[in-house]
Amino acid sequence: MGSSVAHLTERIREATTTDEVAEALTGLTAAHDGILAMVADVLTATADFYDGLDEPADPYIARRLRHLTDEHLRTIRTDLADTRNALADRHTAHPGRSACAQEAASSERERSAVCACPPPPRTLPAPPPQVAAGLRH
Repeated sequence: MGSSVAHLTERIREATTTDEVAEALTGLTAAHDGILAMVADVLTATADFYDGLDEPADPYIARRLRHLTDEHLRTIRTDLADTRNALADRHTAHPGRSACAQEAASSERERSAVCACPPPPRTLPAPPPQVAAGLRH
């Protein structure tokens, strides 16, 4: 399962169009067999397991796991499905990425220079020095 998630991550990182990202997110958000639906099943099964235990904290843990499934995970799944749908409706290429030709042009030193890679992180300007706090006369 972890390799499936890693594969989705790579597909999104290499995507050059909104359609490609939408397709990858479908594997995450699908209602019955998506990764998030499977995570919800795991949390529910674990909550069911805790219901059968006899420690004082066990009912709380079971309720907490169900709360995570019913509230937090549902919100994540809904938001990602909305994001997926919005991307699917756009049908556009990403302006900062191009399809990978799997070979370098004669003017390029390496293949990564022509592949759909995210841009390097921006360097933020250094913050101004802090003013020393003290008593002013």
